Amino acid sequence: MPIEIRKHGRVGAEILGIDLARPLAEDDLSAMRAAFAEHGVVFFRDQSITEQQHIDFARHWGAININRFFTAHSVYPEIALVVKEPDQQHNIGGGWHTDHSYDFAPALGSILVARELPPQGGSTAFASMYAAYDALPPRLKAQVEGRHAVHSARHVFGSRAGAYEAAQDTRRDGRIGNAGAADLLDDPVHPVIITHPLSGKRAVYVNPSFTLHIQGLSEENSRGLLEELYAHCRRPEFQEDFHWREGSIAFWDNRATWHYAYNDYHGHRREMHRITIEGIQLG
Repeated sequence: MPIEIRKHGRVGAEILGIDLARPLAEDDLSAMRAAFAEHGVVFFRDQSITEQQHIDFARHWGAININRFFTAHSVYPEIALVVKEPDQQHNIGGGWHTDHSYDFAPALGSILVARELPPQGGSTAFASMYAAYDALPPRLKAQVEGRHAVHSARHVFGSRAGAYEAAQDTRRDGRIGNAGAADLLDDPVHPVIITHPLSGKRAVYVNPSFTLHIQGLSEENSRGLLEELYAHCRRPEFQEDFHWREGSIAFWDNRATWHYAYNDYHGHRREMHRITIEGIQLG
């Protein structure tokens, strides 16, 4: 039976009729690639995959990036651990953002597998930057077209030299690709509006967590324009929540979506496994 692609509310699509623990047919992969490009995030339910199968699935999409800021799985360094312990007050990803915009070649996407979930809460919100662009008021669109913005992770993660050196050691071992030294030392510049490399659609490409300022504007004017853009992109009609359950997997496109991890399960443990796929420079 062919797989089924079903829209997930206002953002994303669920892919039904596929078992990611089994070898994947090229026709099914082609359908998944088309859905990923069109919807910006795809979801899978009722999956039971091992860490190695998680890695195998990720490799269908491109080279794997070892995140230099997250704790890596002790056996599978390709997998970053996204964990909140019962006594921790703050979670990872608890604000609107897009992963790896602070890299010169931003990540294609991230594949997140639920491993341990709280009894309730812990959902993830997604916002479509395709929809946000399409609905930009003409005045605001004219202000941002052709502009570029500086992105950085320093104010969030610091230099983390030790984590970076460990990732570089892994790279030298030949086990996996990783961003170069320039990513740690310099802040990349990306267009505020991009043409998506897979879909050809236009999308807003700034985010509240990692965008510092818009080039060519004063600090005050840059801050005001970014705040107006963020307020627009946060509009409810561009958003949809994904409610995790056992066997759930989300695969989002970092060039087409924002996401936000709700921090509403204090006193309970949540463990997710994330693999990030390398992308290309945006221009």
